[in-house]
Amino acid sequence: MGSERPAHRQRPHGRYDDGGIEDDNIQFNEQSLWSGDNNWDGDYKTGDHGFGSYRNFGELGVHFEPPVQHSDAVSAASDYKRSLDLLTGIYHLTFHQGGTLYKREAFASHPDQVMVFRYTASKKGRLSGHITLWSAQGARAKINAAADGLTFTGIMPNQLKYAAKAVIKTVGGQVIKPTTGSNGADSVLRFKDCQSITIYLDARTNYKPDYTAGWRGADPLPVIEKELHAAREKTYSQLRTAHIKDFSALAADARIQFGQTAPAVLALPTDKRKEKYAAGGQDPDLEQLVFQYGRYLLISCSRPGGLPANLQGLWNNSNTPAWASDYHNNINIQMNYWGAESTGLSACQIPLIDFILAQAEPCRIATRKAFGVKTRGWTARTSQSIFGGNGWEWNIPSSAWYAQHVYEHWAFTMDKTYLKDTAYPMVKEICNFWEDRLKERPDGLLVVPNGWSPEHGPREDGVMMDQQLVWDLFQNYLDMARALNIDKDYQIKIADMQRRLAPNKIGSWGQLQEWQEDKDDPNDQHRHTSHLFAVYPGRQISPTKTPKLAKAAIISLRSRSGNYGKNKNTKFTVESTIGDSRRSWTWPWRCALWARLGDGNKAGIMIRGLLKYNMFDNLFATHPPFQIDGNLGITGAMAEMLLQSQTGEINLLPALPDSWKPAGYFIGLKARGGFTVDCTWKNGKVTHYKIYAKNSQKVKLRINGKLQEIMSIAQK
Repeated sequence: MGSERPAHRQRPHGRYDDGGIEDDNIQFNEQSLWSGDNNWDGDYKTGDHGFGSYRNFGELGVHFEPPVQHSDAVSAASDYKRSLDLLTGIYHLTFHQGGTLYKREAFASHPDQVMVFRYTASKKGRLSGHITLWSAQGARAKINAAADGLTFTGIMPNQLKYAAKAVIKTVGGQVIKPTTGSNGADSVLRFKDCQSITIYLDARTNYKPDYTAGWRGADPLPVIEKELHAAREKTYSQLRTAHIKDFSALAADARIQFGQTAPAVLALPTDKRKEKYAAGGQDPDLEQLVFQYGRYLLISCSRPGGLPANLQGLWNNSNTPAWASDYHNNINIQMNYWGAESTGLSACQIPLIDFILAQAEPCRIATRKAFGVKTRGWTARTSQSIFGGNGWEWNIPSSAWYAQHVYEHWAFTMDKTYLKDTAYPMVKEICNFWEDRLKERPDGLLVVPNGWSPEHGPREDGVMMDQQLVWDLFQNYLDMARALNIDKDYQIKIADMQRRLAPNKIGSWGQLQEWQEDKDDPNDQHRHTSHLFAVYPGRQISPTKTPKLAKAAIISLRSRSGNYGKNKNTKFTVESTIGDSRRSWTWPWRCALWARLGDGNKAGIMIRGLLKYNMFDNLFATHPPFQIDGNLGITGAMAEMLLQSQTGEINLLPALPDSWKPAGYFIGLKARGGFTVDCTWKNGKVTHYKIYAKNSQKVKLRINGKLQEIMSIAQK
């Protein structure tokens, strides 16, 4: 993740070169290593106490000494290649030196809960060196009793316990009894004359996602010891096979294809391909890589039983990360999950739902403190920690936005048990909050009081984003209640309140208004497009259901992108989206908005803008600095270009860019109602499709501009 290191401590043992020849430096993380106090509520204080922040766990260093008895010692390395297989989740590195082929592989195994690093040489006795283990929180590494690895344990100022352990297995050669490192702080484990070494690394804290348990659970080291023992009892091949089976079952479930890159371009390293693409070159494989990379990252950082993806997913190497690397609920955490359901990663959204459930009680307490002791339901401040912490300003409609994700998991999976036991009670409670909070105007319409259009404009009643969020909340509730056929009286009440919500309005220059008063500036190019929530990710506005509002939304979106007002006649290009609008997360949101509004070419321009202006050479998105919402959000946005289902019908190829039209296909994308969809096209027209569901059922299908009703195929 770059070269930044915590300021309070130098990197151990001199010069390290991440992914280099002599040194392989692995900075590692674990999702629950957080500073800060339990149930914090208030100012955004991000040190050891207060709100806190996500923290860097530490580093595993592997240093290789030149094999002095062989010609490798005087030979330069050649044929250096480093790659990541997005379908298997395995990192590869190879190079030649002195007639020897060196290989490195690494993966983080979800089924075995360990990180595995394997180093091999094609000739015997070529691997000698040492490993170190360093804690970014000040703990000192110690030699394992069996002299086969290193361990550190510590306690954060907030009393969170943490531990990490690395153990080594060798083929050929030997592991030498460790000694104290030259800086007096880190132990060194030496290996000599090996043909291969395998390092197993595990790291944990005693975090427990339970308010009633004080957010603390069992000591981490015994769990680590158990997991490492189990991993070492298996062969490397067994660990690798189990990892690939687990990872590829998710990664290979959805695929997209819309053209092939020229072989000469495809042969270039990623940074060079990115340069050519930014200059206007065509590279459809690079665009497809961005889609699959987002899925890879979500699979890697959001699995059932763990925490959801934060602002950096889990890839944080700093003790003072930007915005605490927290859970920002005014767009960022939601965008992280836009592609979860639609691209076949429904299980990866479970950590977000579990997080919402775990945080509900401290949020109830904070909400009653802020809005009155008789307040029902809950909401949250903009920033949230893993310890029930609420920081910065109140984002009052955040609970309604969270409820959308709770609803969507049911809408895509049709899991009736989840609906009954989890989703419905949670969404109903959030409706209780809004039932009490909405304000009735003299004309009888209901408005959200004292709202804010993030991060833009004054606080006032009836801000359009707030109105749209509550409209969606009520619709989501009604869909779930009707599916369960319960609470008929409350359904009537919520339906009446939804009808009375102050509606969306079209302003004097044809725009969708951001506020109740017609005061939008046609030259405003603010990064947020909050008042377009009803287009995406909401479902209140669409070209087929509300064409006038959709047209107004197009004008507003053009304005935000510097293509209206004084620039009304400017050609819409990547470069015309300027300044404040170039952020990791703005491109994906606008890509999804253009897709929902049926303009594939402009959606495609947003993909190009993200790659040109807001992606590093390793394809991490930059806000700046690194922020993962761009990576995860663009996956969901690209899925919207190929398949939509928010209006009660399945719409195939709703926003195909001209560059994608000649020929293509997608496999395994998902639609609401529990459907899986495969589709093939040529010259922009669908030529073949399959729609699967658990049971064969009728479905409305919009295909090649026509709406028809078909029967889905029953899944085997």
